[in-house]
Amino acid sequence: MISTKVLYSAVLKAETIDDGHKFQTLPQPAGSYPYRLNFGSQANHEKLVFHMVGDTGGANTLAFQEQVVGQMAAQCLHSTADQQPSFLYHLGDIVYHYGEAEHYDQQFLTPFEQYPAPIYAIAGNHDSDINPECDEHYESLEAFYTAFCNTSPKTMYFGQHKQRKSQVQPHVYWTMEAPLATIIGLYTNVPKYGCIKKEQRSWFIQELQNAAKYSADKAIIVCMHHAPYSADFNHGSSLNMIEFLESAFEEAGVKPDIVFSGHVHNYQRFSKHYPDGKTVPFIVAGAGGFDELHPLADPTDPAYHTQSPLLEQVQLDNYCDNKHGFLKIAIEKNPFSFMIKGEYYTISDKSHGNKKAGLFDSFSIDLTGR
Repeated sequence: MISTKVLYSAVLKAETIDDGHKFQTLPQPAGSYPYRLNFGSQANHEKLVFHMVGDTGGANTLAFQEQVVGQMAAQCLHSTADQQPSFLYHLGDIVYHYGEAEHYDQQFLTPFEQYPAPIYAIAGNHDSDINPECDEHYESLEAFYTAFCNTSPKTMYFGQHKQRKSQVQPHVYWTMEAPLATIIGLYTNVPKYGCIKKEQRSWFIQELQNAAKYSADKAIIVCMHHAPYSADFNHGSSLNMIEFLESAFEEAGVKPDIVFSGHVHNYQRFSKHYPDGKTVPFIVAGAGGFDELHPLADPTDPAYHTQSPLLEQVQLDNYCDNKHGFLKIAIEKNPFSFMIKGEYYTISDKSHGNKKAGLFDSFSIDLTGR
C-alpha cells in the first residue's frame, strides 16, 4: 500500500457557527486617543529582540505553560546583551475559560513570576468572555484591564504577593511605538471567528497610515488574537478577520510587514502573495501552554474546503501541531541592512530541568532599502 503525504493548506470550515451574540462591549480606554505607548527609552536603536506567544492559560494543567515560560526566562537570563529579549508580547488567552480575576494568580502571575522582562498583551476571546454561571457580576475585560491597562504600575489585588506590577497600556487595542518597530495590537473580541466594529477599524486604518510614515526606520507589525489563516481542524481560517484586514489594508493603502496571531493552539507560518509584489507572512503562535493542541485538518475532508478567492495566493510554509512553543523575534537595522528575523522554539513533553527548547523554524524578512 502506497501512502501519500497530505498537502496541508489554509482551510475554511464547511459549517460554521454564528455566535455574534457573544460580542462584548469594550471598556473605556485607560489612556488618550490614539492609544500609543512609547517603548523607545528602554530599547536598543540598532536591534530590538522580544518574545511572542499566545494561549498560555491552562484550566487543567500548568505543566506546559511552566515549561514555555521557563525556557523564555532562560533566554532572557542567559543570552548575550545583543540577543536578550526586551519584553514579551502576549497574543491573548492569558486565562481560561473565562476572564475572571480569580484565574489570574494561578494561570498568569504565578507561572510568569520567573519571567524577568516586561509583559505586554492583547486580549483573547477567553480573557474577554463572561462566565454565565459566576455568582459575582463582573464586566468583560475587567481583570485584563487591572493587569494590563492601568494608569500606573500598581500591585494587582489578585496578586498581592507577586513582584510583577500592572502594565500601563492605553486601551484594549493599542500601538507600541518602539525604535525599530510599530506594533499595532487589535482586539478581536469573543466570537469564535472574531469581530471588530467600525470605531476600531477607523483607528486601525489611521495607525497603519501613521506607521507608514516611519517605515524607512520601523517595521510595521500587526498583532491580533483570532488567526486570519489556519489549516487546523478546530477553527480553520476566519473569513471575518481576512475580510477585515484586506479591506483595511486597501483603504489605508498600507500593508504590514508581518501579522501575528494566536487562538489556534499550534504553530503555523503562512505567506500571502499580493498582486503588487509584496509578500506578507501570517504567523500563528498559539501553542503557549494550553494542554490541548490543534492538529491540522485534512483538506480533502468534506468538513473543510479550500476553494475561496480569499485563500488564493496563501501558502503554508511550515507548521508544528504536536508541541508547545514560543517565538523569539529580532529586528536589526544598520547602514547596510534592515531585517526582521524570527525563530520558533518548541518544548518537548520531557523538557525538564536544564534541557533547552529546540529551534524548530526560522524565517527572515528583508526590509533593506525600502
